[in-house]
Amino acid sequence: MRMLCMFDLPVDTPQERRQYRIFRKELLRNGFTMLQYSVYYRAVQNRAAGKRYETAIKRFLPVHGEVRLVSVSEKQFSDMQILVGSRSNQETIVGSKELVII
Repeated sequence: MRMLCMFDLPVDTPQERRQYRIFRKELLRNGFTMLQYSVYYRAVQNRAAGKRYETAIKRFLPVHGEVRLVSVSEKQFSDMQILVGSRSNQETIVGSKELVII
């Protein structure tokens, strides 16, 4: 399954910009990949693994803004329609394989 993290964070003040950079950096450090601006995703094995990442994200949440998590199955993720643009190489590779060894 895939865990999507969607966020809308203010960047008006230097402190807010700093919190945004820290949040984004921590998402990347936890294995998330940018799908679109402010939308990141990560493949997880099951809901229990998803809970671990949810707990990790809660540790570095910014003070202001909105952050949302949603988990979708591989089938739902692969059925996503792309109206403009194209799939990234990582989406194509991971989406087409039953088992990916990194």
